[in-house]
Amino acid sequence: DALDEPVSSIIEAVHAVLERTPPELAADISDRGIVMTGGGCLVYGLDKLLQQRTGINVIIAEDAVSCVALGTGKVLDNIEAIQSTQMERSEYRR
Repeated sequence: DALDEPVSSIIEAVHAVLERTPPELAADISDRGIVMTGGGCLVYGLDKLLQQRTGINVIIAEDAVSCVALGTGKVLDNIEAIQSTQMERSEYRR
């Protein structure tokens, strides 16, 4: 199949992220599942394959193709608040 290589790359990337995930966040992911967003959700069966390969429930987000753009727009609308929060966090790390 033409999609075998890209799909394998996606699965490898998910495994790599899960391996680096802190234990407390990994527990949440294990309990709540992986939420797929973006155009990759349009690949038929990718959610089921990812679930088989990771052993974690996979959910496709509502309005999956648009939700990333909508979320990015919300971040940009609130960029000043986000930046000030990041500054506060960096002050605590010192």
